[in-house]
Amino acid sequence: MYINISFFGRKKRHLSPSHSKTYATANRRRTAGRPDSFSKHDLLLFKRMRWITGSLALTILLICTVFSFQKTPAACRAEDLIPPAAAVAATDAAAVSEKTVYLTFDDGPSQNTASILDTLKEAGVPATFFVVSAENNEEFLPLLERTLAEGHCIGLHSCTHDYRKIYANTDAFWADIDALREKLQPYCGDASYPVLRFPGGSSNTVSHKYGGSGLMEELIRQAREQGYAVVDWNVTAEDSVGGNPSAATIASRVIRGCKEQNTAIVLMHDSSTNQATAEALPTIIRWLQENSYRFDTVDHLPQD
Repeated sequence: MYINISFFGRKKRHLSPSHSKTYATANRRRTAGRPDSFSKHDLLLFKRMRWITGSLALTILLICTVFSFQKTPAACRAEDLIPPAAAVAATDAAAVSEKTVYLTFDDGPSQNTASILDTLKEAGVPATFFVVSAENNEEFLPLLERTLAEGHCIGLHSCTHDYRKIYANTDAFWADIDALREKLQPYCGDASYPVLRFPGGSSNTVSHKYGGSGLMEELIRQAREQGYAVVDWNVTAEDSVGGNPSAATIASRVIRGCKEQNTAIVLMHDSSTNQATAEALPTIIRWLQENSYRFDTVDHLPQD
């Protein structure tokens, strides 16, 4: 039987001799492996540390899971773009006395496109959008109706923007362009697309890894045979995926580049990572207007 006794006001449970052996055995099993030096405070601290460690591990797991679902948009990467100096020769723009600027945006439409269109409309200037129809672009494709309605030019860029696929060979590239045109049809109808910009530019080297060093030369020839004007750039915002420059830096780069060009073809980007580009656009346009640049779309570029 059990006997309750009080010791300095605290009740303790005391076993009768007949149960002492059984209780001692159970107690040894329960406390096996526990250091004798652990006080109640130590055990409480241990439990708290174990809870904190578990919570931290769970938090890290959740963060990793969230980031694993945030895909990099199908867009240009800084390391794959040709430099502006190389783009000058690749663009069939004749030198003219009037200062003219062609604002171009690659890799849209995206959540930033509406803001860009708002700025262009407020300033009353046209631009060219070289579009992509990858998974991250699809929900924004309806914005292309507005883009055309407000007098901008839509050029072809890529359906997937997957270098490995589109630059495997010439057939793969044109199959990608056909897929892009099909995706655009519900929003652009039977619009013609007179201009094309190769992902990475017409003299890129990333294509060499997949289709060989002669691929771009052959693609340029085929594009011109099909009636496309191949358009590169001679000014760049350097705002492609991976750079993350500020709006002030983007504006400074574009303005600096335009100062050196009478005919400025400006490369900017319109992917999901380019909010800073949309924020920089009013400053860029304001400077160009103050310095007497005429704005136009690249389908009006003078041809040799």
